[in-house]
Formats: sequence, structure tokens, C-alpha cells
Amino acid sequence: MTAITPEIVAAHKLTADEYEKIRTHLGREPNLLELGIFSVMWSEHCSYKSSRRLLKKLPTSAPWVVQGPGENAGVIDIGPNADGVPLVAVFKMESHNHPSYIEPYQGAATGVGGIMRDVFTMGARPVANMNALRFGAWDHAKTRHLVSGVVAGVGGYGNCMGVPTVGGETNFDARYNNNILVNAMTVGVAEKHRIFYSAARGSGNPVVYVGSKTGRDGIHGATMASAEFDGASAEKRPTVQVGDPFTEKLLLEACLELMASDAIIAIQDMGAAGLTSSSCEMAAKGGGGFDLDLDRVPQREEGMTAYEMMLSESQERMLMVLKPGREEAAKAIFDKWGVDFAVIGVTTNSGRLVIRHKGAVEADLPVSRLTDGAPSYDRAQAPLTPPAPLADPVVVIRDAIVSVKAPGKSREEYAAIVNALIEDRVSPMPGVDAVGTSKANKHSAQLYVRLRPDAQDSFAPLEEAVMNLKAAGVVTDADFHSSENTVDLAESPGGLFMLTALGHLMQSPDLCSRRWIWE
Repeated sequence: MTAITPEIVAAHKLTADEYEKIRTHLGREPNLLELGIFSVMWSEHCSYKSSRRLLKKLPTSAPWVVQGPGENAGVIDIGPNADGVPLVAVFKMESHNHPSYIEPYQGAATGVGGIMRDVFTMGARPVANMNALRFGAWDHAKTRHLVSGVVAGVGGYGNCMGVPTVGGETNFDARYNNNILVNAMTVGVAEKHRIFYSAARGSGNPVVYVGSKTGRDGIHGATMASAEFDGASAEKRPTVQVGDPFTEKLLLEACLELMASDAIIAIQDMGAAGLTSSSCEMAAKGGGGFDLDLDRVPQREEGMTAYEMMLSESQERMLMVLKPGREEAAKAIFDKWGVDFAVIGVTTNSGRLVIRHKGAVEADLPVSRLTDGAPSYDRAQAPLTPPAPLADPVVVIRDAIVSVKAPGKSREEYAAIVNALIEDRVSPMPGVDAVGTSKANKHSAQLYVRLRPDAQDSFAPLEEAVMNLKAAGVVTDADFHSSENTVDLAESPGGLFMLTALGHLMQSPDLCSRRWIWE
């Protein structure tokens, strides 16, 4: 057994105080696997330990909100289709900044793949992708490499999945030279009465692994995503996941086919922290536990340890809980699509995550301590300052020409490898992006990415998105969802600004929850 030293604790991005809390929760020293599980579940990426207290104060409910925070994706009611069947829009926005900086193509591609899985995990077929990208100065040494890789990754994954990228925005600024932002969004459509959730309720139900085999890629991806960008980033390349959109397309079709039956109790994407986060979160939401046998996990590489399997972030994988006796019928569907299917455990009423490997119990942890028991911090916030007064409305022609010729304002043919017309479902419109459904539902996405604690800037993205929709003649519900792959907010000055912006939105919930209607 590996002795847990202060150096090992620090390498897992845990503080000395957090390690002491773990020892107190367990009443003993954790082993290396248990330490690894706590490290990813308590990371900023998974636990939101620095922003959770503010996020909980934002308004999240309204008559048209079917599912707010806490699930794989948000869900809003969009009314019936032409046949009178009630429909919902299922959507998710998430950043994949750090992986995209380290390995631009795979980082961006797996960011897109991950949010598409979040959407179809809820039972929705993805119909559109969008993105918002921020790069450093156009003449910076790394910018061209990052732009070409990120754009190719975003477009390549979406195109292979057959999901159109209907729009987005790209800008360049020296402030992003070493801290690019890659934000991806997916929207899907589902029938309102056929939404799937992740709470694994009940005891004795089979826990099923489906999708790609598990490899060593992406290990500690969740803790890496919570770290700062620095000169050693290149050494973290093995922590970036590797995507396979063709396998995900098969996984999508197999999952939707199984969802047409009543076999599924709960289902969740294996995203950040892989098998660890999916099993912990499903068990916690269901108020029970999981007993997993890692010998049954489909493996891509030989000799993988329990630590590697639990912390791997290999892509295109899902975890589901089925009704007893439905395993063979479900397996037949996944066999038809050529996707791995394995029963790897059972749900329990113990409230514990038990991990077995090679006949031995390798970890035995209380689920509640891994999820709701994660630490929560009250970080310092930068003071809010009033916006500067507007300058006189005088346009200097020379300055205007320089502005519109800047890379962030010029034409974006370099981003044209994304396909906006896949499957003939899309009608391009200037300034707003439309997805053609039987109701001609339209959507637009803008997000705040400028690192300023200016009070007015927190609202600008929401206002711009609503105005874009109004320009297209759309009645809108001002609903939005944005996920942050935040850095360590205790060490990052940028974290101060993010918390301040959150605090300002929290002080004005009226703007976030209002239903916007123009007569």
C-alpha cells in the first residue's frame, strides 16, 4: 500500500486542511485510490467549492423551466409541435479551456462531444451546436496554432455527429494569450414526457457501462481543469481526453433506441472524473450506494489499476441503471450498434461507494462526503465599481477603420470548416441562428467572457442575445445555462472577477428570471 505523504496530497490538488477533513470523514487514512476519488470529486471542476454558494442564490425556477441546475442539462418547455405533442428544449453550455490550450484539436473536440452526451443523456436528439471562442493577439506565437486546432476540433466532432454548428463568435485579445476560452453549446429537442434523469433509486438494480472501452487518457482531467495555465502545461498533454465522434454517433443512436422502452431507471454521461463522478452523483441523487466490480469494465489497455479505471476520462462512455431483468434486451440493442455493454455492479441502500478489483475491496467511501460533503469556500470578491461615463458620441473615421479591420471584427472564413447545414434542418439568418423544427423554434447564445468586474458587463450578453432574437421576430424566454471550468479561485486573480460578476447577477435576479415578451 502506498503511503500518503504531503507531496502526494499536494499532487492531487488537495490542501492540508482538506486532507484532514478526509481523514476525519473516514476515521482513518485513505488509500491512494480513495485519495484520488476525493481529489476529483472535491476539485473546483466537480464541486464548485468556490462559487457554489453564489450559484445557489441565482434564480433557477419559472413556469417554463422543466429542469434547472443539478442534472446533465437544462430543460425548458417550448410548447407543443404541429401534432400537439408537448416539446422541450434541452441545452448545455460548457467550457473546455485548459484541455484546448494544451491539445487544441482534442481539447475542443471532446468539449463538443461531452456536451452532446449531456444533452442526449436527457433523452433529447441534438439538433444544433454553437460556440464562443477567445484567443490571444493574432500575432502571438501560439495563436495561429491554437485557432487552427480548436476550430478543426469543434467542426470535426460536430460534423461527424451530423449536428450542425449554427453559429458562434470568435475574438482576439492579448489578455487571452495564455488563457484561451473555448465555450461550446448544444441544443436538443425531446418530448416533454420522455425526459431521463440521473437519480439511481432502488436497491439491487444492475449498474451498466456502455460506450467506448476505458483507457489511460484523461486521468486527472478534472483536477487539471481546475489548475492554472503555466509553463508546464505541455507536460499535462496525457490528461487531455481523446475523442471518437463516430463511436459517439453509435452510442447516441443506441441510447435513444433503448430510451424508447421503459428499461432505464437512471442514466448519466461519464464526463469529468469519468466513472467516479457518474457513480457518486447517481448514487447521491438516488439516496443510495453503488457496489462496482472493475474486473467487468471494458478496458482498452492491459494491466490497468483500479486508480486508473476510476479516474480515466476516456470519452464516449455512459453509466446507466436498468430495471432488473432488462439487461439482455438492452444488450441486444447495443450489440446491434457495435457498442460495448457490460453490467459492472449493482445499486445498494448502503449510501457507500464500494470498489472491487481482482477480488479485493479497493475503496469503501461514504457517497454523501464525496458530493454534498465537499468543502465550500467564501472567497474574497473585488469591489463593484460604477461604469465609466460614456464618451461624447463622436466617431473618428480613422479609428473606426482600424477597429473594423481588427482580427476580431473581420470575416471568419478560417472558421468555415464547421457545417451549418447538416441534415437540411437549418435556415441561416443574419445575427441570429435558427433551427428548423415543426414550431420553427429559434435560439441565440451569447456569453460574458471579458475579464472585467464592471457591473454593466455582467448583463450585456443576456441583453444582446434577447435583442438578436427580437430582431428575428421571436418571443423569448430569457433562460440560459453556462458552466465554468474554473481555475483554482484561491490562487487566481481572474477568480476574483468571476465571483464579483456572479455576485452582481445574484443581486439582480429580476433580470435573469424575467420572461421577455414584445407585443
